Amino acid sequence: MKSMKRNDEGFTGLEAAIVLIAFVVVAAVFSYVVLGAGFFTTQKAQETVYKGVEQSTANIQMIGNVYGLSTDNATITNITFVVGLAPGASAVDLTKMKIVFSTPTTAPVILTQGATSSTSVFTTKIGTTAVSSMNPNDQVEVAFGVAGVSANTKITMELRPSVGAALPFSKTAPATITLTNVLY
Repeated sequence: MKSMKRNDEGFTGLEAAIVLIAFVVVAAVFSYVVLGAGFFTTQKAQETVYKGVEQSTANIQMIGNVYGLSTDNATITNITFVVGLAPGASAVDLTKMKIVFSTPTTAPVILTQGATSSTSVFTTKIGTTAVSSMNPNDQVEVAFGVAGVSANTKITMELRPSVGAALPFSKTAPATITLTNVLY
């Protein structure tokens, strides 16, 4: 009679090959998922960097002098200056911009864009035309009223656009106030 002993030696190699193929397939799927997550994370990080650069870049820049106007040769009652966009900057919505004005003796005043210049509203125009946005190559005149600023007073202003970095600057009223004064 023939022996009924099983010979499993051939199946050991086949089983090992199947297990090896399964490991390779699982590793390939896992690496695909990890690479996909890595590419997604890299893309989100790149978007964050671009948004951060856009937010931190100063889009607005001062062009020329800051003028203080007086009606009585005793105190400055209006401030006027010209701003433009930095090279490569995108358009700025001036209706969303704020100006913070202060002196050592006054509390900061936040001005918003409007049609009539006052101590709480600033106007923006190109030539004689009122504008509500500033595009590349535009030079926009900003004007607003202030409570009487006397001679030798330090003036601090900060332009805060809705997108981009704020533009802070300080000027000082001259020792002698005339009708038109260049603040230095």
